[in-house]
Formats: sequence, C-alpha cells, structure tokens
Amino acid sequence: MTTGGETPVDAIVVGAGPNGLAAAITLARAGRSVRVYEAADEPGGGTRTMALTLPGFRHDMCSTILPLTLASPFFATVDLAARGVELIHPDMPNVPKS
Repeated sequence: MTTGGETPVDAIVVGAGPNGLAAAITLARAGRSVRVYEAADEPGGGTRTMALTLPGFRHDMCSTILPLTLASPFFATVDLAARGVELIHPDMPNVPKS
C-alpha cells in the first residue's frame, strides 16, 4: 500500500487514540510495517488531557474515568511510563450527584 509517493507500508492506521495505537503496535509486533496518521498535534485521542481554560487547569478531552486501563491485557504488555504516559488516580474520580 502506498500513499502519495511515500515508502510502501503494510497497514495504515488512522487515529492515534488508544485503539489506533493498540492496533498499530499489534501490527508492528506481528512484523508488519505500519504508518499512523493523526489529525491532532499529539496522540491520545479522547484520553488526552489539555490546558483548555485558565492557567494551571488541565481538562480531559473526552473520557474522564478509565478504570480498566490498568486491567487491560493489551496495555499490560506496553510500558506506558517509558512512553511518557502518566496515569493519574485521583482520590475521588467521580463526584456523586447529591
């Protein structure tokens, strides 16, 4: 598969969110050449945290609570910290409605 004169690859993954990155890693581990395309300035998809309002405040882009990330059999095989991923565990991840 080629894309406009670039080096041929076996697979193209569109989107560098958790699922796209998991797919790309799985393909690469299987010996396939992979190219990942992401429209945003950084990977992470809806799991990104960004400064969107006032200085010092960081906001979840889409997803807020990801309780199964550490239990994921796939992500257990990836050294997330070595890749700059920091999983933050707040004391109270969800405030119940009063």
